[in-house]
Amino acid sequence: MKQPRYKIFLIWFWCLFIGGLATAFFVIWLITKGALGYLPPLEELQNPKNSFASEVISADGVSLGRYYRHENRVGVQYADLSPNLINALVATEDVRFYEHTGVDFKSMFRAILKLGRAGGGSTLTQQLAKQLWSPRANNLMERAMQKPIEWVIATKLERLYSKDEILLMYLNQFDFLYNAVGIQTASEVYFSTTPMDLKPEEAAMLVGMCKNPSLYNPVRHPERAANRRNTVLSQMAKYGFIDDNTRDSLAALPLELHYRSVDHKQGLAPYLREYLRVVLTAKEPQKSDYSEWTQQQYELDKWAWENNPLYGFCEKNRKSDGTAYDIYHDGLKIYTTIDSRMQRYAEEAVSEHMQEQQKAFFRELKRKKNAPFSRSLKQSEIDGIMSRSMRQTDRYRNMRKAGYSHDSIMASFHEPREMQVFTYDRGMIDTILSPYDSIKWQKSYLRCGFMSMDPHTGHVKAYVGGPDFAHFQYDMTTKGRRQVGSTVKPYLYTLAMDEGMWPCETWVYDSVVFVLPDGKRWVPRDTHDKYQGDTVTLTWGLKESSNWMSAYLMSLFTPEQLVKMMRSFGIKGQLDPVVSLCLGPCEVSVEEMVDAYTTFANKGIRTEPLYVTHIEDNKGNTIGFFTPKTHEIISETTAYKMIYMLRQVLDHGTGVRTRFKYGITAPMGGKTGTTNNNSDGWFMCFTPSLVSGTWVGGEDRGIHFDNMAEGQGASMALPICALYMQKVLGDSTLGYDPTEEFDIPKWFNPNAGCK
Repeated sequence: MKQPRYKIFLIWFWCLFIGGLATAFFVIWLITKGALGYLPPLEELQNPKNSFASEVISADGVSLGRYYRHENRVGVQYADLSPNLINALVATEDVRFYEHTGVDFKSMFRAILKLGRAGGGSTLTQQLAKQLWSPRANNLMERAMQKPIEWVIATKLERLYSKDEILLMYLNQFDFLYNAVGIQTASEVYFSTTPMDLKPEEAAMLVGMCKNPSLYNPVRHPERAANRRNTVLSQMAKYGFIDDNTRDSLAALPLELHYRSVDHKQGLAPYLREYLRVVLTAKEPQKSDYSEWTQQQYELDKWAWENNPLYGFCEKNRKSDGTAYDIYHDGLKIYTTIDSRMQRYAEEAVSEHMQEQQKAFFRELKRKKNAPFSRSLKQSEIDGIMSRSMRQTDRYRNMRKAGYSHDSIMASFHEPREMQVFTYDRGMIDTILSPYDSIKWQKSYLRCGFMSMDPHTGHVKAYVGGPDFAHFQYDMTTKGRRQVGSTVKPYLYTLAMDEGMWPCETWVYDSVVFVLPDGKRWVPRDTHDKYQGDTVTLTWGLKESSNWMSAYLMSLFTPEQLVKMMRSFGIKGQLDPVVSLCLGPCEVSVEEMVDAYTTFANKGIRTEPLYVTHIEDNKGNTIGFFTPKTHEIISETTAYKMIYMLRQVLDHGTGVRTRFKYGITAPMGGKTGTTNNNSDGWFMCFTPSLVSGTWVGGEDRGIHFDNMAEGQGASMALPICALYMQKVLGDSTLGYDPTEEFDIPKWFNPNAGCK
């Protein structure tokens, strides 16, 4: 009886076994033919659709930041991987990786027989196939159906790619948590290093995460991650990649992370990175997209689209398939002109001065009834400013969209609630304020803009658009435009010098009366009236920033001539041809002012700012190359005259505190600027090799120091440039010689034109 039963068992066993094999082969055949499940087409297998973040890189090779939407992945080459990393990965995840052809049946059967205790049986190639083409399975049955599809994909990948390429794709693809997608970003996030420089224990920890990154998260579960790291080290010793002594010594080390979170608001040059993002992705301006009150911005954007190859780069340049470049997915390398060391010095200078300036401003605000607004503002003006600010908030827009009336929305702004507000010394703090008061609190912080560039190459070396990007994201270097005050005067003096006047020419100091077209009289105010009747030189007038001297020069020319001169200096905004233009009521950006002042340091040739030298695609091909644009504005002789006078400003005039307070002895020219009521503080300075400029003021013109001592440009803005120049000139590795003289020929004599 037993023998027939045994035969029946064998018959059923072999029938089921052969039937199972036949079914498996039939299923695989259906998958191969595309009749069952999703099999990526050959083109997609040859070019997997990876999303790579675009990277912004400084001139000295430092990564400044990245652009990405969902995955912060940066691709690396196989040569950039540490052998420790490769050995750890193979030893732990797929020790027979170099022997199989995508599916390791030996490991698979061993895993089945040992019920998974010997590992899952999936090869690295299968895991890569799963990462690239398998959606998340909702249950065990769905996962079981995905397995044969991954086998087919894995074998196809093995035919298309070398083993090194498969390893590279796997490491570039894996998500290590915390926006660290790919081994390049993971090395930076967890250890502040590169894949090539990973130590064996660091490589082991990252490879350990590949089993289950959430379970072995080193930030949340350090002990668990350390144990998993040691398991990887044991695997490396087991298969001969390291010896037992090395394993034991490395396993005894504590888990030492250098973790830094990934946030586009952090890191060096956040304002520049945001500026480049907006510029690179800009679309061709359409007038209908701009409201009536933003028509000036339309004109500026239109000019940029037509004249700046960087503006709208992704839209103007196309990939081989005809689609536009996408900086969030295409893995572009954007090589900037920024020097990371100088950028750091600029940010340090801004932070150091603005915190001190803010303390002084808060001291003054304590004495103001309507803080943070000036005492000179009427309540109706304050109400107008606050009303506009409230209407511009998301709160107002969302409530309006939800159907609330204007009055009810405005009433809600006065209801106290729990919130967080920014402070310099304590960061974000919890408090209870009404939304109305929180707006006033935010407005009580002063803003600033700073830029520094090489006047010969146009390379922008440092760029800071505000005091703190995380909390004050409006960029006051390129986007913001404020009245320039006395920093406009060098343009007027340039006009005079270019028309044949000389620094040594004299004038009997007195007020100047202008009769305007409407018959009204305009007499500029001046703080130097004690010199009335004295004979003074043009050099003295610029050195002391005399309004009467500017008015005198303005009387010699027409407003249209000054406008034309300023246009040649690169000033693009609204310029009204009126006599008061000589005192700087026009609104100009920091970028335009720095651009303009390159003319003086560069022998009369203005050099436009250059932010990016070239852009590469994710294969290393250069797809964009950018060169500086120059414009001959004035003669060399006129430039020499202006250098002479502008040096006097720093040596003996309104900018002299750069010498006596900050100890800067380098040959430098410059100009301070202060607008009505101290609403804007400016300082421009230049050496033979560097031009820098800064603006400091309130968010609204009605927010400012009421006292001149702290509200003038020499107090508000000059210190930022001075602190920056201290650091730059003190760093010998940057190559800026503090004794470098302006290249002025010996024949030039500033007194040559005077009798």
